[in-house]
Amino acid sequence: MDYRVIALRQQVADEVRTTLSSPGYGHPAHVEMASGTGPCRLCLRPFRPNEEERVLFTYNPFPDGADLPSPGPVFVHKSSCARFEAQGFPPELRAIPLTLEGYDDRGVVLARIRADDPDASTRDVLSRPGVAYAHVRNSEAGCFIARIERVTASVTETA
Repeated sequence: MDYRVIALRQQVADEVRTTLSSPGYGHPAHVEMASGTGPCRLCLRPFRPNEEERVLFTYNPFPDGADLPSPGPVFVHKSSCARFEAQGFPPELRAIPLTLEGYDDRGVVLARIRADDPDASTRDVLSRPGVAYAHVRNSEAGCFIARIERVTASVTETA
């Protein structure tokens, strides 16, 4: 099964960098020197601690109409970076402890597994009955990193 990891939309990252405000909530975004590796939700690369600035803001990764929104903290580089657009699992995320969550089309979680092997774990979650898409989350912090969809499915830019 082919799948696509969908990073945050470029428009969202650009808006947050410009307004320093969380999309949909209006909460102030916070700029700081990276103290951890992240990763950036746009390029999906880890931050270089003490070298790169990052913007922290509140983000709801669920599409409009989901039964229960679940906003949480995410980071993007303060400086412009290129959005992750490749197929398959981002190589630089493999060093981070990851959890995959599979959701139905209403945003109800149906599966949650540790992703020791991200490719096999992604295929496992997406093959489960009722799973429409998945989220990649940091296993330690629990925060949203990216969305995963089957390539054959209708791919929407909801991340």
